[in-house]
Amino acid sequence: MKAVILAGGRGTRLFPITVAVNKHLLPVYNKPMIYYPLSILMLMGLRDIIIVLNGEDLPAFKKLLGNGEHLGIRLKYVVQEAPLGLAHALKSTASLLEGQSVCLVLGDNIFFGHGLPALLKKARREVEEGGGAAIFVYQVHDPERYGVAEFDEKGRVLRLEEKPRRPSSNWAVVGLYFYDSQVWDFLRLLKPSPRGEYEITGINQIYLEKGLLKAYRLGRGFTWFDAGTPESFLEASEFVAVYEKRSGKMLACPEEIALANGWISSEEILSRCNMFGDGLYSQYLKRLIEEHTR
Repeated sequence: MKAVILAGGRGTRLFPITVAVNKHLLPVYNKPMIYYPLSILMLMGLRDIIIVLNGEDLPAFKKLLGNGEHLGIRLKYVVQEAPLGLAHALKSTASLLEGQSVCLVLGDNIFFGHGLPALLKKARREVEEGGGAAIFVYQVHDPERYGVAEFDEKGRVLRLEEKPRRPSSNWAVVGLYFYDSQVWDFLRLLKPSPRGEYEITGINQIYLEKGLLKAYRLGRGFTWFDAGTPESFLEASEFVAVYEKRSGKMLACPEEIALANGWISSEEILSRCNMFGDGLYSQYLKRLIEEHTR
């Protein structure tokens, strides 16, 4: 399975901050927003990752992440020519990924929870081995802002709606999806929505109608932020700050994950620390190296 992070768009909900800076490069507390979805993919063991972005932002992303070699991953970049929806952005990667299963994550979505990596690995394995698609849902107080899933009494998805005026439930579909190789055929069938966009809900609907969609509920033990508004951006930063100060551990530290996965060495991390001085992030990585070599 390959992976795609969607990091395009104009970040209009965060205007005027995003006039000069892509929102996925803004700091969520102490690290770029893009680190959070990237870390989720790495925790699942996914190493082949494509970032879809705007052409004008390509130099900045390459300066930050390069080709991913320093993290033991393989990064490629695809430019989305026009902001025509999430499904359109995924389709822009077809020349590189068609015929393969894919994990899609939105670049402004932040996830946390005990047992989350195990749950995601389970969903990945089920799609890889059994086909179909997997989505994840989370209860919110404002479901009209999101795609919404309605369930029957047995927990099966009955219906999906995109930003409904009168939501049938408060289960929002979060920005993380697994698709088997059929997704590339389904993308060709998709028509623009009334908003003029190719909606990812449309792809999920096709899987649902074919009986190939499974939904996982993220309950009280999980936290999810769509950090695309000023309020949620601030809340996500505050959450990360409190967790890290109390636990002494960092969230979404790609070097830490890569080291734990055996993808890079302590020496490689240390060379990066020496390049970027002795700030808090470098100090944390040096402590990791000390613990790893004991």
